[in-house]
Amino acid sequence: MTTATAEPTVARRVHDLQDYIRQGRILDAMNEFYDAAVSMQENNTAPTVGLAANIEREKNFLAYVKQWVGYEVRSINVGPDTSAVESTLEFHAVDGKHIVINQVAVQRWNNGKIVSERFYYNAA
Repeated sequence: MTTATAEPTVARRVHDLQDYIRQGRILDAMNEFYDAAVSMQENNTAPTVGLAANIEREKNFLAYVKQWVGYEVRSINVGPDTSAVESTLEFHAVDGKHIVINQVAVQRWNNGKIVSERFYYNAA
């Protein structure tokens, strides 16, 4: 009997990605789960294209976080090459604000990597 080594399913990759985020390993997650040419978009703003540019964007966001309070996944939906994750991020910002963001991230996958991701949330 032979066992074929299959590429991890999108479902497995999505769950692994959430584990990285829960552990605070956001930059590690970007290197592990995102394609070099990834396009990431916040609501209706112009997308940021390329892994290096998105890592810099994420570093800027992380510099605003003074202390993480929590990250909770509310639901995960997975298709053959897409996923949608509904989650809540909560943190204290360096300016003293207490921030709670309820968001949905919609991801397109190719060869085990995210090639595009768009976040939907109330930016108010």
